[in-house]
Amino acid sequence: MVEDENLAQTWYVFWVLPVLIIGLNLVLIPKYNTILHTQRFLHGYIVIVYALLLILALFYTMFLMMANILNKNQKLQQENLFLSVQQERYENLRSAIEEARQARHDIRHHFVQLSVLAEDGNLEKIKDYLQNAMDKIPGFDFHFCENQSVDNVIGYYYALAQKEEIPFDARVDLPQELSVDEMDLCLILSNLLENALEASRKTTMSRQQILLEIRQHSASLLLIRVENNFDGIIKEKNHLLHSTKRKGLGIGTQSVRRMAEKNDGSCNFTYENGVFTAKIMLRATL
Repeated sequence: MVEDENLAQTWYVFWVLPVLIIGLNLVLIPKYNTILHTQRFLHGYIVIVYALLLILALFYTMFLMMANILNKNQKLQQENLFLSVQQERYENLRSAIEEARQARHDIRHHFVQLSVLAEDGNLEKIKDYLQNAMDKIPGFDFHFCENQSVDNVIGYYYALAQKEEIPFDARVDLPQELSVDEMDLCLILSNLLENALEASRKTTMSRQQILLEIRQHSASLLLIRVENNFDGIIKEKNHLLHSTKRKGLGIGTQSVRRMAEKNDGSCNFTYENGVFTAKIMLRATL
């Protein structure tokens, strides 16, 4: 319990009763040793000492129960925060993917309309139609890999990085059909790239850089690496990264760790010389 950071505040009151009991024992010690052997005093002293011992045992029991309740409440609060943040991130992802899919659908519709106009030979209408269509196409329609969902997620964060003039180098080699859970992979990428963008915003412009590498190592292994420069301090305790914005563990890294373990994989976070590196391995269940 001492090593559990969620219980740190309970130790501020833990010392009060033990100190009081020690003080009472010191007060009860007779000034002369001969008094201790007096029958009446000896009986009373023994009763008082055992009573104090019982009170201390009850206090320890109450403290243990209180600490466990506080610990459970703290973990529930962290879980609720984790779920709310992940739900918000998931909704943003789904919205971005759906918008990109709708844009592709609209492009196919535009081609049909252009074919009709081309058959009529009306060049001016074709120009006007093309201009209106280009104004409605989202600015994050990029292509990085054959898998549509992963391609949309990377494109979304690539567009954000471009908008903020943050260099983003994406090296992605993925087939259309993945060997791992598609949604888990998208959420992992979302968390990693969100953290990379947040760190880049706090970095001087000359040092801003995001690198993303994804490749299928074998039929059952998928490897991810995200690197970004950072300025400031990394908070770490017991080999776990802590949030710099709130008390407790970092939600993004914890989410990545959970989903990696869910897919029989692993994750490793390192930081050295101002460069933060996240390496993820996902294993498919064949």
